[in-house]
Amino acid sequence: MRVVLQISKQASVTLNGETIASIDKGYVLLVGMTSGDDQELARKMVDKILKLRIFPDGNGKANLSLSAVKGNILAVSQFTLYGSAKEGNRPSFVNAMKAEQARELFGYFCEYMKTQLPSMQHNVFQTDCQVHIINDGPFTLILDSKELFGR
Repeated sequence: MRVVLQISKQASVTLNGETIASIDKGYVLLVGMTSGDDQELARKMVDKILKLRIFPDGNGKANLSLSAVKGNILAVSQFTLYGSAKEGNRPSFVNAMKAEQARELFGYFCEYMKTQLPSMQHNVFQTDCQVHIINDGPFTLILDSKELFGR
């Protein structure tokens, strides 16, 4: 599982011209899944994300958690995080989890996160939506489950 996390001042998802999800200060999560990812891994990723201390404290050091700054989360499914341009010029997405499995796992990821942060928002899976982000910093992290948890 890969998550690109961006600290945002404001973010929203628009579908067919209508805003379907929006947050103020918080994280935008672009979430990609690959074969072998499961609910246990999704829980570990959510727990890690919610415990991160990356907001600046009074001294400007990345030291405060999302809850400390009363932030929120906007999660967006993003199968292209497992795209590869290694061969040729057209990316291959064979490493991305199959759509039906990913739909279930992304749904679980969001449901589990809502048990910790009920106000979190997310996009509609497998739709052509527009994501609007006012990135703060900018501050962006790439969280990869293989690096974090060895799987």
